[in-house]
Amino acid sequence: MINLISRTIGHISSLLKGLQVKSFLAVVLVGFLVLTTNVSYGQKDKGLGERVREQVEQNDAQRPKTVGQWNKEARETEGSPGERVQKITKESAEAFKEFGSGYVEGAQKTASDVGDSAADTAKNISKKVIP
Repeated sequence: MINLISRTIGHISSLLKGLQVKSFLAVVLVGFLVLTTNVSYGQKDKGLGERVREQVEQNDAQRPKTVGQWNKEARETEGSPGERVQKITKESAEAFKEFGSGYVEGAQKTASDVGDSAADTAKNISKKVIP
């Protein structure tokens, strides 16, 4: 009985030692990857800010698009909460309309792609079935 217990304890301790080595190697590998990966690539791209700004200003909506524009509008309507609520309601409706149009376009493109894939699959199956 004592022999069985000592063998079990020895087996468990060797198993734990093996796990410690594996976890140590995993930590070393992750550390190596983190230290050798160049994560500052986006900061070197000077045109990135301009491209993002173009994307933000691309639509011709009359609602504010940046935090600065929101703050400016809030200062303009600071004394009249009714006017502020009216502007927020109008801008929210415009944003939902814009979002909805993008959703419809995406759904139509997805449906078209699914239809094309189904047609291609049917062609491929018919080629395999009919020699």
